[in-house]
Amino acid sequence: MSLNVARSIAFSGLSATQVQISVASANISNADTAGYTKKTANQASSVTAGVGTGVTVTGITSTVDRLLLKSLIASNSELGSADTFNSYMSSLQQLYGSTSSSGSTSTGTSLANTLASLESALSSLATTPSSSSLQSNAVSALDVVASQLRETSSGIQKLRGNADQDIASAVSSVNDDLTRIADLNTAIRQAAAAGQSTADLEDERNTALQDVSSQMNISYYTAANGDLQISTTSGQALVDSSAHTLSYTPASSVSASTSSSSGGFSGIVVNGVDITSQISSGKISALVTLRDTTLPAVQSQLDTLATQLAASLNAVSNAQTSLPPPASLTGSASVSSTDALSATGTVRLAVTDSSGKLVSSADFDLSSYSTVGDLVGAINGISGLSASINADGHLVIKATGSGNGVAINQMTSSVGSAGAGFSTYFGLNDLVTATGASDFAVRSDILSGATSLPLATLDSAATLTTGSTVVTSNAATVVDALGQKLTGSTSFAAVGGLSATTGSFADFAAAIVSNVAIRASQASSTYTAKEAAQSTYANSLSSQSGVNLDEETANMSELQNKYSAASELIQIINTMFSALLTAVQSAG
Repeated sequence: MSLNVARSIAFSGLSATQVQISVASANISNADTAGYTKKTANQASSVTAGVGTGVTVTGITSTVDRLLLKSLIASNSELGSADTFNSYMSSLQQLYGSTSSSGSTSTGTSLANTLASLESALSSLATTPSSSSLQSNAVSALDVVASQLRETSSGIQKLRGNADQDIASAVSSVNDDLTRIADLNTAIRQAAAAGQSTADLEDERNTALQDVSSQMNISYYTAANGDLQISTTSGQALVDSSAHTLSYTPASSVSASTSSSSGGFSGIVVNGVDITSQISSGKISALVTLRDTTLPAVQSQLDTLATQLAASLNAVSNAQTSLPPPASLTGSASVSSTDALSATGTVRLAVTDSSGKLVSSADFDLSSYSTVGDLVGAINGISGLSASINADGHLVIKATGSGNGVAINQMTSSVGSAGAGFSTYFGLNDLVTATGASDFAVRSDILSGATSLPLATLDSAATLTTGSTVVTSNAATVVDALGQKLTGSTSFAAVGGLSATTGSFADFAAAIVSNVAIRASQASSTYTAKEAAQSTYANSLSSQSGVNLDEETANMSELQNKYSAASELIQIINTMFSALLTAVQSAG
C-alpha cells in the first residue's frame, strides 16, 4: 500500500468521525426535544479493486419501532378523548355544587341543599302563616331555587357551547397538522432524491401524526415513495398526494333546543363527506359526545326536576287566590281564541275589593262553550271583569274597577285531556312559571311583592252576597300543602341515565347531583388509566429510539479518541512523506 493510499484512508476515517461527532452532538443537544429520535451516522468500508481504501458515511438514520409507534398513535386518541371528558365532567360537577349537611343544617351548595332550605322556610311559615316576613322568606327561598335551576341550565348550555367552539379549534389544529404532513412528504421526497438525510424531517412528520391522533382516530401507512398516507378509519383520505382539510362551522349560539338532528350544529366534512360519525376517539369525538349526548342528558334531568316542581307547586297555588286579590291575572298557557275548549264542570270568578268583599261574581258552566274565544266573550259579559288573549297568546282576566281584584275558585272545572282545573289549565294563578330549568321563575308580581302568596280561598258557597267577605285566608292549609308537595313522595320517570324513582324533590335533586359526581369520578378514573397506558407506550418508544445521554457521552469520548488516532496517523504519514522526500533529495 502506498503512502498516498494510507493517507487517503486516514483522511476518510477523520472525515467520517467528524460526521459522527456532529451527529452525537446533535443527539445530546436534542435529548429533551419533543419528538426527536436518536440519529446514527452509518458508515461502510470503501473497496477499490479488492483493496480497502477507507470508510464512507452512507447516511444518517434513526430507528423507530413502527409497531410501538402505531400503538402510541392509538393510545394518543384514547387519551385525547379521556382527557377531554375528564376536564368537562370536572367543570360540570363544580357547576352542580356539593351536597352535604351537618345534623339538621344543610351546608352544601347543590340544588338538593337549596330545596332543603326552601322546605325549612315553608316549615317556619307554617308555624306563623300570617307573618309577612316569613312569607317573604319563603318567596326568597323559592327564588333561590329558581335562580339555581336557571344558572345550572345556563352553565350546561355554556359547556355545550364551549364544546362546539373547541371542536372548531380542534378541526383547525388537525388541518394545520395535515397540511404540515403533506409539506413534509414533499420535503422528504426531495431530500431523499438529493441523497440527503430525511431522519429529522421524519421526526417532524411523526410528531405531527401524533398531534392529529390526539384529536381524532386515524389510519395511516407509509407508501413506497416514502409518503405518509392518512385516512379516517372508514377510508376517507386526509393526506395522500396532498392534504384534504376538514371543514366545520361552530354554532353562533347554543341553547337546550340546539341539536345536530335539528340542524343546529354542522357536521365535520372532508371532501364533501360528513365524517362526524367516523370519528370515534380522540378529543373531537369526546367533544361531540359531550355536546350531543352527555350534557343534553343531564339537562333533561334538570328539566324534569324543574317542570315537575313547577307543576306540583302550581297545582296548589291555582286552587287558591291572593289576599288582597290581584287586579289582573295573566295565564302561562299558550292559547288562541279559536282553540276548542274541551271542558266540563263549573268555575267561579269574582270581583272583590282589597279586603276580599264581593263586588260581583259569576259561575260558568264550561261545557257551554265550544272555544276559548266563546269563554272570553262570556267573561267580558260580567260586570267589573274583562278578558282577552294578549299578544303572547295568554289569557288575561282583569278587574275593571279601581282598587278591585279578581279571584277564582276552580270548583268542579275539568279542562283538557288531563282534566286540569280552570285556573291550573290556563296557568292563571301559577306560583312559578317554567317550560324547563332554563326559564324556571317565581311569578314576577309575587316576587316583587306586588301580589302576596296565594294563601286565601274564594268562597264556594252556593250563593254569594254582594258586600260580604268572600275571600278568606287559608294560609296554614296552603303552606302545609306546599310543604307536602316538596317533601312528599313524587314519582319521577327514568331520564338522562337515571332510573325511575320515587321520593321528595330534594331526593331527586340529590340523585341528579350524585349521578354527575359518579360520571365525573368515572371520567377521572378512565383518564388516569389511559394516561398510564399512553405513558407506557411513549416511554417504550423513547427507550427504543430516544437519546440516552450516558450512551451518547460515552460514544462522544470514543469518537474523540478515534479522531485523535486518525489525526495522529495523518501526522505520522506526513512525517514519513517528509523523510522519504529528504532521502530522495539526498540520493540525488
